[in-house]
Amino acid sequence: MTASVPPVRARHRAALAVVLCAGLTATLTACGGEDPDKGTNGVGRLTAAQIEKKAQTAAASADAVRLAGKLVSKGGTYQLDMRLREKGGTGSVVSKESTFELLRIGDDLYLKADSGFWSHDEKPGADAHAGGAAADKLQDKYVKVPEGDPTYKQLRGFTEKKTLLDGLLTLHGTLDKGDRGTVGPTRTIRIKGGKGGKGEGGMLDVSLEGTPYPLRFARAAGGGIVTLSDWGKDFPLQAPAKEDTVDYGQQLPKTSS
Repeated sequence: MTASVPPVRARHRAALAVVLCAGLTATLTACGGEDPDKGTNGVGRLTAAQIEKKAQTAAASADAVRLAGKLVSKGGTYQLDMRLREKGGTGSVVSKESTFELLRIGDDLYLKADSGFWSHDEKPGADAHAGGAAADKLQDKYVKVPEGDPTYKQLRGFTEKKTLLDGLLTLHGTLDKGDRGTVGPTRTIRIKGGKGGKGEGGMLDVSLEGTPYPLRFARAAGGGIVTLSDWGKDFPLQAPAKEDTVDYGQQLPKTSS
């Protein structure tokens, strides 16, 4: 006669199996679950600190990147769309009061903006007509920014890959791993800085496909959100034509940026 398992004992075994399956990590598929890192680059299995380091290394080794989104700083709020590489960059910057384009090739920095970008500190008796004439002259023309100009360093910072990425790819506080998600069609893993895993120290979404590039960054304290794309994709940088360039002189007029 064939032995049979008492119904009560069978139920106990089934319950035990459920408990064991619930306690195992998602990387085990014996209980019917699916490994969330299957088919990925494996970064999701690392600690938050290791993921951050991987993303920073990948970003530093890439020849080029496109950065788009909003940055909030003491100097104001800026909407950026910049393509950057080691020795130059090009793109647009929109602030509360103005819109302008930047082009840098090595140390040569060019600025193009509409007349609303340019302004002078007008004092009593100042010639407003002269200021308007200067703005009309500069409108929609490239102006080569003198390296000694007070705004050169500020404007150049928008075109520097290392400067921008160094400020974007460092989280503050204790690091924690967050949820898996997507940025566009690409699967990602999120890491968060701060206390208690809330992300108040910034949040970074890192690619789980191919090279672990950072794909989206939310700055701490509402400092803006930017997306990073086109990693390693080269783009042309060419000085503007002479007829499209205005030589303003040794120092630009003060701007409203």
